[in-house]
Amino acid sequence: MLAILTTRLLPLLASEGEGGHSGAIGTAIKDVANWLTAPTRYSLVSILSMAAVLYFRRFFAKVAVITAFFALTTVFFVFAWQDANFNTIITKPDNVPIIILFASVIFLSWLALRRAVLNDERIKRGEPTLEGELSKQKVFTWPDLVYTELICLVLFTALLTVWSIKIGAPIEEPAATARTPNPSKAPWYFLGLQEMLVYFDPWIAGVLLPSFIIVGLCAIPYLDTNPKGNGYYTFDERPFAVTFFWVGFILFWVSFVILGTFLRGPNWSFFGPFEYWDIHKLEPMVNVDLSTMFWVKMLGQPRPDNPFLREAPGIVALFGYFAVLPPLLGKTVLRKMVAGMGVARFNIFMHLFLWFVLVPIKMGLRWTVSLKYFIGMPEYFFNV
Repeated sequence: MLAILTTRLLPLLASEGEGGHSGAIGTAIKDVANWLTAPTRYSLVSILSMAAVLYFRRFFAKVAVITAFFALTTVFFVFAWQDANFNTIITKPDNVPIIILFASVIFLSWLALRRAVLNDERIKRGEPTLEGELSKQKVFTWPDLVYTELICLVLFTALLTVWSIKIGAPIEEPAATARTPNPSKAPWYFLGLQEMLVYFDPWIAGVLLPSFIIVGLCAIPYLDTNPKGNGYYTFDERPFAVTFFWVGFILFWVSFVILGTFLRGPNWSFFGPFEYWDIHKLEPMVNVDLSTMFWVKMLGQPRPDNPFLREAPGIVALFGYFAVLPPLLGKTVLRKMVAGMGVARFNIFMHLFLWFVLVPIKMGLRWTVSLKYFIGMPEYFFNV
């Protein structure tokens, strides 16, 4: 079926045909793809897609759904391959592993979700989990495990050998201060941090937020003492933890890597997947601080000279966000969480969580109202 679609449908979309109708369909698909990958719509579609997958997880956990997804993705990929701009981006040696990353993350995330759905159904029926059943089946390290590892070693060695022959190493000319790459990108595993540098001051994006990620990961066993879900996949028993992980890893980190790899072009401007990377495309820098919005645009007067009075709106906003919001939530919608975690652990968790939520808030405000900083104090090198 996939071969029939590829051989019959794709040439019709790519060619002009009689009257240009088939070519117009292909052009319309490209225009829609470019329109959807604008940063605001890209983020909104990603959020809604993840929410739909988790909410309707019993439907998306079916084998037929993931098979149809990869079939349609393959058809689209083969169609898009014929576009010169798309082909140029995809075939860059640096970007080839990202395609593999994208496919593997989707498949393994679906596999984990499927096992979680199956386990939740088994738990409701009073049956042991899939992992519990597998734990009863014991095999010898030799020869079962060693043979499997040997086969994987041989296969991956052959794959990497062919890869190194067919795809040239992305080695550029020696560095020169007179000529820098445009765009100048970090390695793919740092593209998430490079993307956050657009929205936060360097000390926050490069030091504070990564530190919070490390500290937060280390603090998980101490903040979350729920024994359920240890050693087996589940969603119903750990809905918040699973959703939080999916949002943090897939929605933020993986999507940031994809955004920085395929949608960020020259001058760090946004480009659609079928759009030519024109080095002359410049996005106007009209971003302003919250103080400018408050004093100049809302009150119609110049900003005060005193930096603390000038940044008072941002100081009040962040104080309310970090100091007032946690106890307010703890006494209302999160009372059960406070009772289960305790006040100290709850406040540590909320502080880390609010920094986490601040990332999409800041990105959304930059894209919609051109907000640069809540607090901009260059006098003290303090910008948030």
